[in-house]
Amino acid sequence: MLVKWIRCSVVDRRGFERGQREWAGLVGEPGFRGQSGGWSRTRPGVAHIFAFWDNRVFYDSFMARGHDRMAAGQSDMFRDMRVTLFERSFDVKTGFEPHFTGADVARVAHSRVHEERAEHFVLMQRQVWNPAMAGSPGMLRGVFAQAPGSEFLTLSLWQSNAERGKYRAAGAERLAARAQTETDVIELTGDVVDLEPSWTVTA
Repeated sequence: MLVKWIRCSVVDRRGFERGQREWAGLVGEPGFRGQSGGWSRTRPGVAHIFAFWDNRVFYDSFMARGHDRMAAGQSDMFRDMRVTLFERSFDVKTGFEPHFTGADVARVAHSRVHEERAEHFVLMQRQVWNPAMAGSPGMLRGVFAQAPGSEFLTLSLWQSNAERGKYRAAGAERLAARAQTETDVIELTGDVVDLEPSWTVTA
């Protein structure tokens, strides 16, 4: 499964939100699995959108045909857009499906990893981070995905920010030390996203 992560700084919030309605046209697109997003809790005006496709072939076909028409309504509403495509490696918890039912908050962690440490980083995600996140009562589901160049995305969906906060308080520093995160990672950035139900498009 292809995971598309978009983040941008919005200059016209009302217009941007109005333009999000156009993405309802994704329903029925071959290979489309789901899309949602929302506003950063820590960076005013920053929007995140997460889209899921069966594979790159279906995604490229849509980009060549219908994307520009749907995106036209938001063309002047944002700046500094960054788009990254990842391939799903495995689930965080089990049975990930790209729907957002019951989730109020998404946590996104973006890691650039030393190439020679990438295998270890993935192993630690499986053995250290995933069990810790899966054991948190408020964590619903998530996905771990990789892009070329030893670049990784961990996207997790939570019932609420309060529940996510309990997981953070439960020993993130201890887990990072166990996983040797500082040795593996060149750069680690992240954000917490308040999901907007009106942005959700279900296949």
